[in-house]
Amino acid sequence: MNMNKSIAVAASAIITMASIVCMGAGQDDAWIASIRRDHPRMFFNAETWPQVKARAEGPARAARDALLKRCDKYPEDPVCSDYGPVEFREVKTAGGTHKTTAATPIKNVKEWGSQAAECALAWRFTGERKYLDKARKMLESSVAAYHAAYANRRAVNWYSTSRILALCAYDWIWKGLTPDERKAIIVPLVQHIEDIQPGKGKPAIIRRDLGGIESGFYGVPSLLWYSGLASFGDGFCDNLATSHLRRGHNLCLKLLKFRNDGAGDDGALSSAVPGYSMGAYPWAHFNFFHTWLSATGENLASKYPGLALFPNWIYWTWIPNASDPSMPLYCGFGDDPHTQNALSVGRLYEHTAQYIHFFREANPAAARLAASLRDRAPAQHILNTWPVYPFLFGGGDDGVKPYSDAELENLPLHARHFEGLGQFIMRSGWKPDSTYCTFTAGASLRQHKHYDENNFTIYKHDFLAIDSGTRGVETDWNLRYYYSQTIAHNCILIRRQKEPIPAYWGPVYNGPEGKFNDGGMYKGSANVLAFETNDSFTYIASDATSLYGSKCTEAVRQFVHLLPDTFVVYDRVGAANANDGKAWLLHFVNEPRVDGRCTVADCGKGRLFCEAILPADAKLEKIGGPGKEFWSNGRNWEPDEAFLASAAQQSKRTGRGPYYGAWRLEVAPGAPRPNDRFLHVLTAADTSVSSAPQTRKVVKDGMDGVVITLPAFSGGTVEVTVLFNREGPVGGMIAIGKDAPLRPFTTTIQPQSGIF
Repeated sequence: MNMNKSIAVAASAIITMASIVCMGAGQDDAWIASIRRDHPRMFFNAETWPQVKARAEGPARAARDALLKRCDKYPEDPVCSDYGPVEFREVKTAGGTHKTTAATPIKNVKEWGSQAAECALAWRFTGERKYLDKARKMLESSVAAYHAAYANRRAVNWYSTSRILALCAYDWIWKGLTPDERKAIIVPLVQHIEDIQPGKGKPAIIRRDLGGIESGFYGVPSLLWYSGLASFGDGFCDNLATSHLRRGHNLCLKLLKFRNDGAGDDGALSSAVPGYSMGAYPWAHFNFFHTWLSATGENLASKYPGLALFPNWIYWTWIPNASDPSMPLYCGFGDDPHTQNALSVGRLYEHTAQYIHFFREANPAAARLAASLRDRAPAQHILNTWPVYPFLFGGGDDGVKPYSDAELENLPLHARHFEGLGQFIMRSGWKPDSTYCTFTAGASLRQHKHYDENNFTIYKHDFLAIDSGTRGVETDWNLRYYYSQTIAHNCILIRRQKEPIPAYWGPVYNGPEGKFNDGGMYKGSANVLAFETNDSFTYIASDATSLYGSKCTEAVRQFVHLLPDTFVVYDRVGAANANDGKAWLLHFVNEPRVDGRCTVADCGKGRLFCEAILPADAKLEKIGGPGKEFWSNGRNWEPDEAFLASAAQQSKRTGRGPYYGAWRLEVAPGAPRPNDRFLHVLTAADTSVSSAPQTRKVVKDGMDGVVITLPAFSGGTVEVTVLFNREGPVGGMIAIGKDAPLRPFTTTIQPQSGIF
């Protein structure tokens, strides 16, 4: 039976019921009076439409022509599918066979909201009736499918995108519809959006995205603003429209405040995983900016100056890739799959063009940096997800001058602290052969972040000290029981027997190996104690004691980057029970070579030396290899075999990776005791370097330390002394030069703000 006919009666009933519910209009708030009553008012209006059309006939003509070609290929009578009940089934993975659950990804409903928006634009560009008819039929068919999906308790899509575009399509073709056609589309569409909102007594919906303002805000709550804006004042559903407008407006303002506060004075966007923050996350604030502007005439962007700084974080997290400049790299943070550790630049042109569009007057420096990154985007065009974008902004006609390569590559600042993300990004330069390090501590924004406070990663020529494990596919146990846990990171472990494992998302494993925490953290964020950076070194001190709970009396890490390539790591670790084993972790892609106290690991053209200075009785053990790549709690948490095969093929094409690792070094005390001190010196180099820098342990005046002989910038060598307080206040001293006086490390956090 044809889907449209099969649910026509149900849709008619919904229209009647929703019309009764929506009778009458509520009292407007003051801001509601500024919403224009005419259509269109979403992304453009009667006054701005001529500019949109002129752009489509000028600099964005190629985008318009491509849109028209797509619309010509769309069917005259669109039919939806995949709106029926969800079938739960057996899924076979490397870890075994198990059933899908309500949290398992499901097939999206095949509907036409996005295509309806394209046809609506095509009609406005050309005036041709065929595009108007296609848009109307697509909306009617899609609205019916939305209600059928709800009746079957399944989500339409994880993302709200296509339904926002359906609402836009209604707004854009409003004048071409009869009153009855408008009512037949907008009333059930608005009712669908009300139905799928969370609420007491409402049925569960399988795979519904309820993500709020702390996330990407592309789930069902994000639909409210667009539902209210599209339907407000049309006389069909005014009460519900006004309710959606108010609720959506409130959520969007909260979103802007949350993101602005999280960005602080450095720049961040809700998550330090670029696949999210440089993927779909920016849509939420930019689309609200666009639609508020088109509906009221007000540009809100200047009220949220922190958002302008996001290009600063992109710039700092970017590692240039010598083998493929179009695929920049980054540290591989959080829920990145670690296949290539590639920075997500597929939408870089689009996002940076948005930042320029909204912030070039409010923050010219940030706009210049956005332009610099835009020019490095591998795809120099706006993608098709939001078909209206190319006709609103983009192109090189904005008059913003990018920074030169020399200005970007020779920045005198060598470290940047992004407080909200809890990231310290260090580098010796901004070139492919520079040394890069990311240290994690103090995060307040925890979207897709692991139990990894005081973790660090190091890159030189390739990834040397890594975040291990992989997200793989969402039916993998690696995600929940290895990858997200402290064991997978370059952190400290305190192994207490039968301590419950901390929760993370992903499928539940009911075997005994999945019950207990393998020595890791399970709550909160570390307390950053100190930070300073200068031309010679960067120093960080961070206290993660509380993250380990009652088993831990102290977990303080002090981290020093001696420019350009050497790192000194000092850990003060106390266990409440001396028999709770301690371990210092370092993860690698390839098998390391352990020679006494020195460990050497290669990856690509890069080499990492790690010398264990303390404990004096340290035991070094390497763990990994076939069958033990992701070893924890007595088993290997293998990713899906098909995923591994795909990652291997990708690595064969690129000549890099995969970077989810297979080996780790565990350094443990030789005997149980309540308190231990770990001191390590790590040096990044290329594979032509055969030995680590010369080091000498120093223990004096209640301090532990090391003297390191390093190459000097001016030639020859320089002797560097680094000391740390063994007990009492966290601190230490440093001297660069054999006869140089010792100076104390700071006990404060160096402020930084703005671009660079």
